[in-house]
Amino acid sequence: MSSSGESYPPPRYSTLPPGSADDDLALPGEAPSFSSSRSRRVIAVGGGRGGVGKATLAVNLGVYFAQLGRDVIIIDTDAYSPGLHAALGIEAPPLVTREDIEEGKAEPIATTVPGLRLVPTAYDPMTATPLRPSRAAYWMKMIQELDVDYVIVSLGAATGSSTLDLFLHADVGICATTPEPLAVEHSYRFCRALYQRTLRRALMKERFKIRLVEKVASSLPALATPRDFIMEVKRFDEGVASLAAAQLPRVKPHLVVSQTRHRSDLELGPAMSTVSERFLGISLDYLGHIEHDDAVWLTARRRQPLLIDSPTSKSARNLERVARRILALLAARDSRPAEAHARALAAASKSAAPVTLYDALGLARTAADDEIRRAYKRQRDIYREGSLPVVSVLSPAVLQKEQARIEEAHDTLLDPVRRRAYDLSTYPDDPRTQLGPVRAENAAAAAELAMLQAELAREINAETQFSGALLRKVRESQGVELTDISQRTKISLAHLQAIENEAIGDLPATVYVQGFVQEIAKYLRLDRAQVAKTYMRRLREISAGSRAKPHG
Repeated sequence: MSSSGESYPPPRYSTLPPGSADDDLALPGEAPSFSSSRSRRVIAVGGGRGGVGKATLAVNLGVYFAQLGRDVIIIDTDAYSPGLHAALGIEAPPLVTREDIEEGKAEPIATTVPGLRLVPTAYDPMTATPLRPSRAAYWMKMIQELDVDYVIVSLGAATGSSTLDLFLHADVGICATTPEPLAVEHSYRFCRALYQRTLRRALMKERFKIRLVEKVASSLPALATPRDFIMEVKRFDEGVASLAAAQLPRVKPHLVVSQTRHRSDLELGPAMSTVSERFLGISLDYLGHIEHDDAVWLTARRRQPLLIDSPTSKSARNLERVARRILALLAARDSRPAEAHARALAAASKSAAPVTLYDALGLARTAADDEIRRAYKRQRDIYREGSLPVVSVLSPAVLQKEQARIEEAHDTLLDPVRRRAYDLSTYPDDPRTQLGPVRAENAAAAAELAMLQAELAREINAETQFSGALLRKVRESQGVELTDISQRTKISLAHLQAIENEAIGDLPATVYVQGFVQEIAKYLRLDRAQVAKTYMRRLREISAGSRAKPHG
């Protein structure tokens, strides 16, 4: 029984005979489909087109979890472009055929990373027979029988039914993209495909209703949104339209933006989340970004995982941040599954509500003028002509309408008289009510903050010795960026980075460093004296050690 009160048939993957139609797969429900004696978690990496970094993400997530002392298996299900074995330094992995999977003979092979094993691809297009759509059932049967802590499923760039089923049944499904129009369009296509697959599962016993759905889908223009689809279905059958709307909160992909180069690229993920929720009705939870870094292709050429070959690189730290957020999401879902589902339903209903001027800017009704100006600039960048976040989602007419709405919101909310008149007409019952922000909270970021705050509550006391890494952890636990501290304290970004990295060669004179550390502690609401004293002592020890090393 799902938390929404609807009943679904139990998973039947282990009982499917070879050649069964993929429509016999169980409907994805709210509870995890893969259960075992230990608390196994399945993470699927897919979505987007080829070359956006899905293989790099899958391999290094596996490495990160294995380095935590967990038992991890990566499954390469990308039948047409396998490559995880090369990323793990495996020269010639044994070919695993479809028959091996069906007969339970597909054995994971060891890698050079302790605790990490790999199941290579199950299909060779040059020698094997064509893939059957039902192959997802056999992968699911294998996953169901694995007694491990984490299973990382690499799906490749395909959007076939088996790929979508594996993604939908994972505990966390990750869609990777890059800051370029085609990659963004493919990511939105993948989200649409996930929704259509979920709806088909919900109607798998209703052939007449499936025909109606297919007829409506074929009548709509290319790249129509799920909301457009639901509105069109409603013209023919309100019951089917209601059921179709109920499937939207069940589609919960997570987003990672790879190969970011510019500061504007860092805004792509949050902007795509906003556009997806607003116009597709799908909550696309942003996990983080991975910077464009020469270390990535250098480690690929050396056939080594990034976290092994270059663990201190910028991209490696980005990957670790994504991995921590995944762990926080899993922990939060385990502790409050009903609350997580309720938040998803609330977000879906909120995005379907009429759009107010506050909604247009993503603001709370209590927003001050400076907040309105910043939000206006942010929304104007998102909805400008040629903007990446709106690729394939908004038609030119809808885009112009949204731009006009943003301008109206800016002009109205910055004029005290017009704003009060608008509030009185829009909220007649209680215009003074303080409403929360319209934009849904980033679940991954919120879960990560909660986890970090709990760790720091145990870690920080009167005897704590502060290091650059601990200061970074405190900052991240408060959701603060280095740019925020730089703007407030006027300390350069380079010096702030050097303090967190304990890069002595990049720091100014000691007296300035001590003052900078005190300002950082003040901003983070820490004991200024304790932080400065212990951090400066640590710097002296590092400096003394570096001077002594040549004579050792």
